Amino acid sequence: MHIVVIGAGHAGVEAALSSARMGVKTSLLTMDASKIAVMPCNPSIGGPAKGIVVREIDALGGQMGITADKTALQFKLLNSTKGPGVQCLRVQSDKIEYSKMMHDIVHNTENLDVVEDMVEGIVVEDGVVKGIQCEKRGFISADAVIVTSGTYMSSKILVGNTATSSGPDNMRTTNKLSESLRLLGLKTFRLKTGTPPRIKTNSIDFSQGLIQPGDDHFIHFSLDTKIEDYPSEQVPCYLIYTQPETHNVIKLNLNRSAMYSGLVEGVGPRYCPSIEDKLVRFSDKERHQIFLEPESRHLDTTYIQGFSTSMPHDVQDVMIRSLPGFENCVIDKYAYAIEYDAIDPTQLYPSLEVKTISGLFSAGQINGTSGYEEAAGQGLMAGINAVLKLQGKEPLILNRDEAYIGVMIDDLVTKGVVEPYRLLTSRAEHRLLLRHDNAEMRLSEHGHRVGLLSEERYAKVTQMRHDLAELIESLKAKRFTMKDGIYPFLVEKEYPHFNEGITAYEILKRPRISIIELKPYIELEKYSVDVLNMAEIEVKYEGYIQKAIREVDRLHSLDNVKIPQDLDYNIIPHLSIEGKQRMSKIKPLTLGQASRISGVNPADMVVLKTYLNKGKKTDA
Repeated sequence: MHIVVIGAGHAGVEAALSSARMGVKTSLLTMDASKIAVMPCNPSIGGPAKGIVVREIDALGGQMGITADKTALQFKLLNSTKGPGVQCLRVQSDKIEYSKMMHDIVHNTENLDVVEDMVEGIVVEDGVVKGIQCEKRGFISADAVIVTSGTYMSSKILVGNTATSSGPDNMRTTNKLSESLRLLGLKTFRLKTGTPPRIKTNSIDFSQGLIQPGDDHFIHFSLDTKIEDYPSEQVPCYLIYTQPETHNVIKLNLNRSAMYSGLVEGVGPRYCPSIEDKLVRFSDKERHQIFLEPESRHLDTTYIQGFSTSMPHDVQDVMIRSLPGFENCVIDKYAYAIEYDAIDPTQLYPSLEVKTISGLFSAGQINGTSGYEEAAGQGLMAGINAVLKLQGKEPLILNRDEAYIGVMIDDLVTKGVVEPYRLLTSRAEHRLLLRHDNAEMRLSEHGHRVGLLSEERYAKVTQMRHDLAELIESLKAKRFTMKDGIYPFLVEKEYPHFNEGITAYEILKRPRISIIELKPYIELEKYSVDVLNMAEIEVKYEGYIQKAIREVDRLHSLDNVKIPQDLDYNIIPHLSIEGKQRMSKIKPLTLGQASRISGVNPADMVVLKTYLNKGKKTDA
């Protein structure tokens, strides 16, 4: 068996590593072997929803979390004062060290070869993938192909009124690959994203910004990360704001932006707009946040987060120097927009395999997503499912209540995209179940079953699960009376009355009391910080969690009803025209997936369910 992965970005690296680690000979094709898992845009990993994806990748046996932890400049838990359903980790990454570590891992993984060549086409015979056609090596046979081309398919760099055929950071672009996909019957469309300028760090006056330090307590993406892996000194970020002069320069030159000059064909990301787009869309805002982020200990450059633009260089010069602390700055790299080809992800099964071509998978920004984390999550799943297909096994499809990765893939293949897709906590209807703290509990069973988690790692999770259950039971069993030493503590917390006694479990349920504060009164030393945190969340949010679980059980009844893939929706009486069209296109696997298709209404679901039940009775 041989699997070919096209593209060595974040999706390609996870796809190739998972495939190789599951024992299949894998070739990772890249146009430049020195540019593996680079960060052409923001030098960070994680953030809202995305940080939980990285935890999920780690729980399944992927690599991103390990590398992010070991090459971080700063760790920060976001939304720490809010509920556990939206808390997430973000690390400021050393972009040089991150890429270097991924480069070393890829080149030293058994069953994995890195091939430096440009892929010009996919070879398919009778609806089955046979291999790829390369610029230098010609034909390379493969039993499965995973396309993770990122933003490199027919890409153009856009600055002002100028469009240049190029990939990110002036790397090569492939013009023949997307044409090959179209010839195979796949629908492609144009998307756009952008990146801010980079400034020489020693030319910035940081005293005019508000310092943003990292967290000093131990927090991590990977269960394998140890406290000694933490950086001895974290590097700060800074917060500044755009000024009235900044806005005036942008407004006066709006027609010179590639986005507003008519040069742009593709649709840009709604949740990460350019600075000129922010001014147009949020014209009532007097200022916008700008974060100053270090790129690497090896570089004297700072990334201006929130300041992407496609303005010409002379306008950027004035815009940048209008920012506080940037009056005398030296610009290392100018900002630019980039436009590229993507495929309509509704052409994929939830396994990320193309519906019309057996053995062809795609993952990452080619599927219409944005962000390193979304790409890596898809890459991991595509790699796993390509191997499972070759092994003759059922694909691994994560449910929406199991993982943010499951939410993302279901959104892509069921609803499609019209703009670069970004994961948000609001996209997950079960986000209280999909927390930062419980990723291992949710997904390690899958990672172990497919062969990506070692016995040693799986044993850690098994022990954590045992410890969690034991701790919760001990909290329920430990009872206090008003004569016990905990009474003054509870009076201080304004909970003085418990004449009939109270359990540690009931105490922990109360606001303003943390599990750490119970250490003097109950044996907790044997439990890890991770287990203590999980227990506190499980206890405090028990009612909400149980309600969410009941809702999941109700929805699973729909996901358990399979829909034949050869079903002709046009013959189903009383189904709406739009319902017939949308379901014929998506070909949902279950009633649950059908219910999430845009344009399918509740009446359609009743008709479809009745039709399927009638068919079952007829078969019987």
